[in-house]
Parts: sequence; C-alpha cells; structure tokens
Amino acid sequence: MAKPDISYGLHAVTTLLERHPKRVHGLLVQKGRQDQRMQRLLDIAKQRHISWKFVERSELDRLADGVHQGIVANVEPNRAQNEAYLEQLLEKLEEPAFLLVLDGVTDPHNLGACLRTADAAGVHAVIAPKDKAAPLNGTAVKVACGAAETVPYITVTNLSRMLKHLQACGIWITGTAGEADQWLAESNLTGPMALVMGAEGTGMRRLTRECCDQLVKIPMAGEVSSLNVSVAAGVCLFEAVRQRSALP
Repeated sequence: MAKPDISYGLHAVTTLLERHPKRVHGLLVQKGRQDQRMQRLLDIAKQRHISWKFVERSELDRLADGVHQGIVANVEPNRAQNEAYLEQLLEKLEEPAFLLVLDGVTDPHNLGACLRTADAAGVHAVIAPKDKAAPLNGTAVKVACGAAETVPYITVTNLSRMLKHLQACGIWITGTAGEADQWLAESNLTGPMALVMGAEGTGMRRLTRECCDQLVKIPMAGEVSSLNVSVAAGVCLFEAVRQRSALP
C-alpha cells in the first residue's frame, strides 16, 4: 500500500468524501470548528463510515502547506494517470476531444489552478510530461477546489511523441506563444483539439512547439509581457468554449 498523502480545505475534502471515499483513511478536524460547512462535511464522513478526531490548529498548520480551513484528510495518493488511460478516454468520447497540455509547468499552485479552470471549461483531460512537471500533491489538490477528482491528470513519458499520436487521431494541436503571428480570437478552436501551454518565461520547449499545428497569442495591452499560466489557460480555454458553443 502506498504511503498516505494529505488533502486539505473544505471543498477539496468534501469532494473526496463524495466521489472517492475509499481513498480517505481518516480526518483531522480543528477543535472548536463547528460551522455549517464543517458539520456537512462530517455528516458525509459519517455516512461513508470514515472516522475523525479533533486536534489543535497548530497540528493542522504543521501538516498543510496552505490554508486548511480546519480540515485535513489522510488519503491514498491521487496518482496521475498514464498513456493507456488516455487511449481509453479518447475511445469512449462521444464528442470532439478537448484537452489541455502543460509543458514545463512545475508549480503545484499553477497545476491546481489549471485543473480548476479545465474543469470549468469542460476539458476532458490535462496532460503533462512525467519529468519537469508539477506533482499532484496536497497543494495542487487544494488549489483545484475539487477539480483534481473530476479532471484526469495524465503524465506521459514523451510529450512530443504523444502530441504526434494525438495528431494521428485527428486532434488539432494549438500552441500558445507570445511571438505567434495569429491572434487567439482569429484561430479556429473548434473540433477535436489540444491546447498547449508552456512554462512562464521559457514557454514551450522546441520539440513541443514543432508538434503544434498552429500557434496563437493573447492580446496584451499593458506593460507586463505575459500572464500567469493558469490565467492564460483560462483565457484560451474559454475562447475555445465560446467558439464551440456557437456551432449549431
């Protein structure tokens, strides 16, 4: 059995209890926390036969790398999925594939925010390389606000090879780059597609860029040269949502 991990925050833990209760080993609850949201969480835990104990806030502060809101869950690690899972997912889709690819995004906060945005946009999966990618740890799960339990996070051994495979499956690869000639709103983001976001500052790696069918850029009117990767992902994903929703 894998070493237990932790998840924290009211929304993240509630989602875990509702969707994957078998992953939860137990709960640590801050003494004195007796509001309605916490009581609802504990009611769900009781229904799922999951135990909890009350501890001092200092114990939760020590365990959680962020705002825990008085709750920490001991859980089985939320493992990333693999290429085989992606193949099965694509085979089962009854609508055009809508994927988000993160190339070189190493900050768990950014990963969590991207997962949350992907969930809101209806993305089928988030894909990243196994190396030089953010781990799906407690911080990412907390920032994702439940999206880590709903959007598959798939890590692949060779990202450029996977992108070429997606192309062979009829999926259009759209990369984002500040020096691109085409504006985001002018691009075609309908049909089966994968949106590729590179790391802040360095952008996509060369091999990743060479796999893209088109490169697009976001209009920037201010002094800053780039957006946070999760914000940029949100802008691009919801432009795709707008275009796809406009289809008859």
